[in-house]
Amino acid sequence: MQFRDLKTQYQVLKNDIDKAMIDVAASSAYINGPQVAQFEKELAEYVGVKHCITCGNGTDALTIAMMAWGIGVGDAVFVPDFTFFSSGEIVSHAGGTPIFVDVDDDTFNISAESLEKAIVKVKEEGKLTPKAVVAVDLFGLPADFEAVRKVADKYGIYVLEDAAQGFGGDINGKKACGFGDISTTSFFPAKPLGCYGDGGAVFTDNDEWAELIKSIRVHGKGSMKYDNVRIGLNSRLDTIQAAILSVKLKAFAEYELVDVNKVADKYTELLGDIVKTPVIPEGFYSSWAQYTIQLENKKVRDGLQAYLKEKDIPSMVYYPKPMHDQQAFGLNGEEHVDCSVTSRLCDTVLSLPMHPYLKDEEIATVVDAVKEYLGK
Repeated sequence: MQFRDLKTQYQVLKNDIDKAMIDVAASSAYINGPQVAQFEKELAEYVGVKHCITCGNGTDALTIAMMAWGIGVGDAVFVPDFTFFSSGEIVSHAGGTPIFVDVDDDTFNISAESLEKAIVKVKEEGKLTPKAVVAVDLFGLPADFEAVRKVADKYGIYVLEDAAQGFGGDINGKKACGFGDISTTSFFPAKPLGCYGDGGAVFTDNDEWAELIKSIRVHGKGSMKYDNVRIGLNSRLDTIQAAILSVKLKAFAEYELVDVNKVADKYTELLGDIVKTPVIPEGFYSSWAQYTIQLENKKVRDGLQAYLKEKDIPSMVYYPKPMHDQQAFGLNGEEHVDCSVTSRLCDTVLSLPMHPYLKDEEIATVVDAVKEYLGK
């Protein structure tokens, strides 16, 4: 059993993907070939935004957003305490200060209440200037952008949507990657839409920022690549990855997103009375980057994971350590605001095998093992 079955996906899409890769090889347009611009157009249309600019990976996409906004020393950027390291790393890399805030116990996404408390505290301390919030669409579910936007607008800060895991999700029909002033995603292979290497994209409706982002991703170029008007990055999506992603986007939109939601519904139906299953608020739609259950405590979680491993059932813990406890940030475990929900989640979450090609019998095998261990 695969945690994220990329082998089966390839076999299903093999003919189209092989042709796409061979076409790139035959053209020799390995960098900035026509497939890149075509894929950017497809992404923008799918999400429903004016501009999509692809780049080297999801972390670069976030970094480029920080650079476009001029985030630097003395700036506070608010980040969920329960997320992947890069969501906060990009703030420190820019010279800003990440301020970690708590998340909602049901959705795993940023708590607007905790966000506002953190902003107020920073303003009262007077040492930093609140500039932006990184709202992460964790595990495939968009953050509560209505609530986040209300707080952000109240205090005049930017909203950066980190949809590395959220591509394909939506709120009342509006797609993820369309909620931020700038939004980003990742095409890491295991993401809802993944390539065969690294890749990422930046989305915005702001024309000025779009031109700035296009410059930043190619060494800060001006009128041409040897005219450098600012410090930038070398961050491009390879043509072959764009060609592969165009094929996969078609399958994603036509049936994979629907199928992965069917898998999630089956898990919830079978596990809902056994463990705490993911909560999808009314009007929200998840792309299910992960299916994450909550156990009673760390001992039970770790025991279940070991039991699943004995039965050759893969599982993952996203994430075992809060951001405020990561040594790199130098906080020595000190929270800026209370992050007790995050601390509990780090000890109790477990992600089960999840992908559009998961068979009913495989779901049953996972569910039966969970029930056996918990004695249910």
